[in-house]
Amino acid sequence: MKVTPKREIPEVLVIEPDVHRDPRGFFLETWHENRFAASGLKTRFVQDNHSYSVRGTLRGLHYQVENPQGKLVRVVRGEVLDVAVDLRSSSSTFGRWVYDELSAENHKQLWIPTGFAHGFYVLSESADLLYKCTAYYSAANDRGIRWDDPDIGIDWKLLDGCPPILSPKDAAAPLLRDAVTYP
Repeated sequence: MKVTPKREIPEVLVIEPDVHRDPRGFFLETWHENRFAASGLKTRFVQDNHSYSVRGTLRGLHYQVENPQGKLVRVVRGEVLDVAVDLRSSSSTFGRWVYDELSAENHKQLWIPTGFAHGFYVLSESADLLYKCTAYYSAANDRGIRWDDPDIGIDWKLLDGCPPILSPKDAAAPLLRDAVTYP
């Protein structure tokens, strides 16, 4: 597998697994504790999540300040723009964002460590996104940052310039300057 730190925020990693193809299809390892640890990703996962969304849906930007979650994200059907925003107030990259396009075709995975908000935007007709988490979901600690915060300035590559489909919670999320962040 190939592990590439994002240039702008090297703690966020793009993981490209070895894909073994033949006339029947393909095989790949999506998680192998020893191989990932040898590549610098030493973590324990406790929860797997599956999100299905239709074209134009934007989910995020989500995080948990207490009980923070690291996430290993991949797409098994469709294509998304997957985004991580640094919410560590002591970091030199605080408030900056990185992204990658994840799809069923490219098999890329994105490692989003604790201290980051996560969100994604569906580029295909629909998408199934799977992610492994390092901590359990906690509704009491669930937080969000507004997807279109001008101080962050994420280019979501909105389809046809149309506004995204949002949940009421995501539409009402606070701006970064008003949000609880990490030390």
